[in-house]
Order: sequence, then C-alpha cells, then structure tokens
Amino acid sequence: MELRQLKTFYTLASTLNFTRAAEVQNYVPSTVTMQMKALEEELGVKLVDRLGKKVTLTDAGRGFLSYVENILSLIEEAEHAVKQSGEVTGTVVISADETLCTYRLPAVLRSFRLRYPGIRLMFRPLANSNLKQSLREGGADIIFMLDEDKGEAGFCGEKMLNEPFYVLVAPDHPLASCTSLAIEDFNGETFLLTEKGCSYRTFFERSLSQRGMGGITELEFNSAEAIKQCAKIGMGIAILPEMAVTAEVNRGELVPLPWDLTATSFATQMFWHEEKWISPAIEAFLNLTRDTFLEK
Repeated sequence: MELRQLKTFYTLASTLNFTRAAEVQNYVPSTVTMQMKALEEELGVKLVDRLGKKVTLTDAGRGFLSYVENILSLIEEAEHAVKQSGEVTGTVVISADETLCTYRLPAVLRSFRLRYPGIRLMFRPLANSNLKQSLREGGADIIFMLDEDKGEAGFCGEKMLNEPFYVLVAPDHPLASCTSLAIEDFNGETFLLTEKGCSYRTFFERSLSQRGMGGITELEFNSAEAIKQCAKIGMGIAILPEMAVTAEVNRGELVPLPWDLTATSFATQMFWHEEKWISPAIEAFLNLTRDTFLEK
C-alpha cells in the first residue's frame, strides 16, 4: 500500500465525503475513489460504505483508521525531526459548535493562518453533542466547547474564558419590564432553546424544575443566531451566552430578564486527547489560542 492511499483514507474518514476529501487532497473525486478501491483490494476488506452521498466507516475501516493515524503521526514527527528550514508544517484538525464558530474562533483562525502559513488547518463545525466523540475517535485534534467549567476523563483541557448567560426577551414582551421574577411568571411562555444534550440548556431546564416548574413549551434550534432573531420578534424567551447578544442588548433589541444563571459556571474550553502526540503544528495552535484569549 502507498502513503498517498493512507492519507486519502484518513482524509475520507475525517470528512465522510468523497468530494470534500478530494478538495482537501487537491484531487478530483475520481482519484479518491480509485485510491480507495486499490487500498480495499489490497487489504481484501471494505473500509467504507457509500450510501448515496453519505459515507460511513465499516468495522474494518474503524479498526484500520487507528493504525493509519499512528503511521501518519510518526511520519509527520519524522519529517519535523529532519527539516532544516525551521518552518512549522503539518495539519491541525479542530472542531467546535456553531456558537463558538461564530463568536469566538474567527480571530484565532485568522491569526493562525497569518502566523503559520505552512500549516494546513482543517476546521469542522459539529453539534455540541458530537464534539467529545470526535476527539475520542480521532476525528479532531482539538475541540472547543461551551460547557460547564469542569474536567473530562481522558482529555487534557484548559479554560479559555468565562461565559455569562442571559435569559432574554424582546423589549415589548410582557416580562421585559419586570425587576424580579418568580417561577410562576414563566407559565404559558415559549422557550427558544438549543438542541437537547446542550449543557446550558440542560442546566436551565434543571433550574426551572428545581424551582417547581414542570414541563415547558419549547422551540428547538441548532443555531444561536436563529434563536436570537426569533427572540427579537417576540416568539419567546431565549437563553443565550452574553458573547452572542452583546450588540443586541446594547441597542435595546433584546432585554435580559432578572433570572439568576450563576449557580453553574460556563466557559469556552479547549480540549485535546491525553494520549495524542502533540505535533509542533498542534503545539503552535494551542499556544496561539492561549495568547489570543489572554488578550480578551
């Protein structure tokens, strides 16, 4: 088997899409198909299943992936050991949810591209519920999460920034002028929430339950921006991080309600697998991210 075939398999396993894998490798899609076919024929097993546009790894593919990751990491380490130019090269794969993609990471990504043009940076947005799995399975080198300020078994992690949350309504909402709230004030209201499993949604629902509120009427979104826009036109009560609504609150388009969300501390956090080899490229990204957040 050839090194280029292993790189193609790794990229395909990371993107789960033949077209995107071809773009990353600077191939046409037919080249990815041809290399995968040759690799599977040599191994005598199917590595991926292609169901329409969807690609999934077979059991053999998942097992093979861990060996390929080790091989590529060793090759990258060897390349760095013999390079004389001093330029840091390699690949870094990072993932985060939509909120952090929009409001926290653009400055990091821009600074990194300017400072390290020789490093290939691959960014994959994921739902919050899929981020830890991606890190465990090697789909990402580094993930960013907006979560409770706590550790995670098997991961190394650092808190980047504390993230306050607001409960918000439109300025013409009946609760907007309240100086204090009781749980009964939420009866009959519609809550605009993120996906189930999101840590701050779970915390908010738990806080309502602990104060005696049963089921709630909700609209579920996978985008903080969608929640914000719906709250602005009076569709319901939103629970969002301060970073996502600062401009709207300052302009009076959204009004924070006097509801205490400080019982649990949330933060933007950076995680990587404790058993993963930290290449110079990954180390460069970790250090630049620390520096960027220290400036905030």
